[in-house]
Amino acid sequence: MKKTVLTLSLLAALAVSPFAAAQNAAVVNGKAIPKAKLDALVKSAGQPDNPELRNRARDMLIDRELLVQEANKRGVTQRPDVQEQVEQARLNVIVAALFEDYVKNDANNEADLRAQYEKIKAQFGNGKEYRARHILVEKEADAKALIAQIKGGASFEELAKKSSKDPGSGPNGGDLDWANPNGFVPEFSAAMTGLTKGKMTETPVKTQFGWHIIKLEDVRDAKIPSFEELKPQLMQMMAQDQNWQREKFQSMLKSLRDRAKIQ
Repeated sequence: MKKTVLTLSLLAALAVSPFAAAQNAAVVNGKAIPKAKLDALVKSAGQPDNPELRNRARDMLIDRELLVQEANKRGVTQRPDVQEQVEQARLNVIVAALFEDYVKNDANNEADLRAQYEKIKAQFGNGKEYRARHILVEKEADAKALIAQIKGGASFEELAKKSSKDPGSGPNGGDLDWANPNGFVPEFSAAMTGLTKGKMTETPVKTQFGWHIIKLEDVRDAKIPSFEELKPQLMQMMAQDQNWQREKFQSMLKSLRDRAKIQ
């Protein structure tokens, strides 16, 4: 009877309750790895949750725990140099998290965002979009010969298909589609915006790419997105700008120093 009671007691002590098992991803040499840690690792993988991924993540956590236990056993974690590196890593994580919170909640003020918006608006140039065609050749003499043919009645589009060296627009009759003038090199942009609708350049235009004949098809007002429409993209853009990040980090640090009592 006593032997039976003792056996049952041992079994009860060794058994893991269903609740405890559900809370742990694994138990390594008596050290539990919480299921929440496994869930977080799986989520950080950026892949669809599935059994294979969970098994790999679980194995990774087990391996890490085994290595930490071995490091503790050997006294590695108690070495001053290791503890200093661990502390530096901890501080780096905290500082990065603080700055991320600052950028999200304080740094992206309306003035900064509007200043960035004005820069983007300036990229729209004169607020117009142009639809032009061009023919690109290597030599000025070739461009002059083509201009003479067009003036004589030849089709601009057909000559572009036949003679233009621009692989993007040539097959389409030189069509450059609707574009902001700032999207072209300065020499091309100046010549294009100086034309009236339906006219072409009377003399070849030289750029770094060669010699151009430009014909202006049409002009329209550019649709510039409103500040509110661009605001989410502006916030993301500024948060990824390293120069802006450094500037804001120094601003945050200065503010902390100004308010601190340093002895």
